[in-house]
Amino acid sequence: MPRNCIGVDVAKDWIDVFHPVDGAARLASDPGTLRAFARRVARERRLVVFEASGGYDRPLAEALRNVGAGYCRVNPGQARHFARALGVLGKTDRVDARLLAEMGARLELAATPSPAPVQRALKAQAARRRQLVEMRKQERTRLRQAAGRAERRSLERHLRWLDGEIARIEAALDETLAADAPAARVLARLCTAPGVGRVLATTLVAELPELGARDRRRIAAMAGIAPVARDSGKRSPARSIGGGRPVVRSALYLAALSASRFDPGLASFRNRLERRGRTPKQAIIAVARKLLTILNAMIRDGTDCRPA
Repeated sequence: MPRNCIGVDVAKDWIDVFHPVDGAARLASDPGTLRAFARRVARERRLVVFEASGGYDRPLAEALRNVGAGYCRVNPGQARHFARALGVLGKTDRVDARLLAEMGARLELAATPSPAPVQRALKAQAARRRQLVEMRKQERTRLRQAAGRAERRSLERHLRWLDGEIARIEAALDETLAADAPAARVLARLCTAPGVGRVLATTLVAELPELGARDRRRIAAMAGIAPVARDSGKRSPARSIGGGRPVVRSALYLAALSASRFDPGLASFRNRLERRGRTPKQAIIAVARKLLTILNAMIRDGTDCRPA
């Protein structure tokens, strides 16, 4: 196996490392140990390969980023497919670390680009807003079903707190955007398009920084709204979507629902698709893809949307 990649399996309290020279080791995931590990990686100029793990990988990525060490964060599903392709069916932390090192070396994985500080801040704030909005939705449902007076009062107090907290996080998002002129310009430009409000525009700035820098097919795949063929022999089922960034896909779907009702051009496009036999959901996905293509071209060309 080529010796330029280090595989790391990330857990809550430790990381399992496979070094191509030193072999396997388990390290604590405290800040000091991660900093020391990152400094060694930077000195050796190796690429660290690890899976996205729901947030447990963030301290490792931050430690590597702070010393300029390269890393590649891979999709867990892709890593399992790679393991199966090698005939490896077992799964342990040490096996995963070794396979990640081999995956990086064999596939010649490129380093994940380091996001700008403003993008990291926006992403964290946007994620927190989504969490609070989801909590508020759940509490409103509970309030409608509440029977007792004490229960209702408790829910109402919590809802008032959530309203205030959402307002505070939205103000923090506005401050972060105002402090970064390029991000603010992109946000303002996106909001000129039909169906694009501040929530979708902020989601795209935070979660899809590649907007305007990729072609329409690639950006649709990154957003998870590109049709995927699964043909085999005479079997040719309807194409479906999947993968990509679920947060972006959900936001685009909601925007497409609105835009296909109120924008004449997109409404006409949706109606044509449905007359040709597309289901309403398929038509909305196509509208979302068309909307993303428009937004991508706007950011690429530096132009606002021009209503028809």
